[in-house]
Amino acid sequence: MPTLVNQEAHGDEAGALLGFLDAQRGAVRRTLHGLSDEQALLKPSASELSLFGVLKHVAEVEVGWVEDAKQVTRSIPRDHSTWHLSFEPEEGQATVKEVLAFWDEAVAETEKFIRSLPDLNGTFPLPPAPWFPEGSVRSMRFLLLTLTQEFARHAGHADIIRETIDGKTAFELIDAVAAGR
Repeated sequence: MPTLVNQEAHGDEAGALLGFLDAQRGAVRRTLHGLSDEQALLKPSASELSLFGVLKHVAEVEVGWVEDAKQVTRSIPRDHSTWHLSFEPEEGQATVKEVLAFWDEAVAETEKFIRSLPDLNGTFPLPPAPWFPEGSVRSMRFLLLTLTQEFARHAGHADIIRETIDGKTAFELIDAVAAGR
C-alpha cells in the first residue's frame, strides 16, 4: 500500500470506510500531478484509457452510485451508446481542472450523505441493468466498499499509464505531492 490510511476513531465504521475510499481517490488524483491536459489525454498503452478518461470515469461513477443510494434519477445518464463519453472530454469537463472540480463536489456530497446516515445498514435498490440481478438491494456499506474497489482498480490502471508517459511511479508522485512540487 503506497499510503497509510489514518486510523479511524474507535467504532466509526463510516469514517474508516471513507478513509480507505479517500486513499484510493488520492491514488487516482496523484497520477495526474504535474501533467498538462494534453499529457492527461495520452493513451500510451495497449488500452484505450487515458489518465483524463480514468479521472472522468471515476468521478461519474461516484456521482452515479451516490445518486442510486439516494434513490434519485442519475444526473448523468449513461447507456451503451453514451458509455464511452464517461472517458472523454465534453463541454464543461474538457480539462483536468474542470473534472477535478466536478469530482471535488461529488466527494463532498458523498461525505455529507454518508455522515447523515444513522449507520451503514440502510439499503437501496440497484437500478435495472443487465449486470445486476433483478430486484437486488445493497447496503450503504456496500456502496462505500464498491466505490473503494472501483477506484483501487482504476488507480492501478492510472499508475501504469502514468509510468508509461514519463516513468514516474506512485512512490515518486507521493513524494512530489507531499513536497508541493
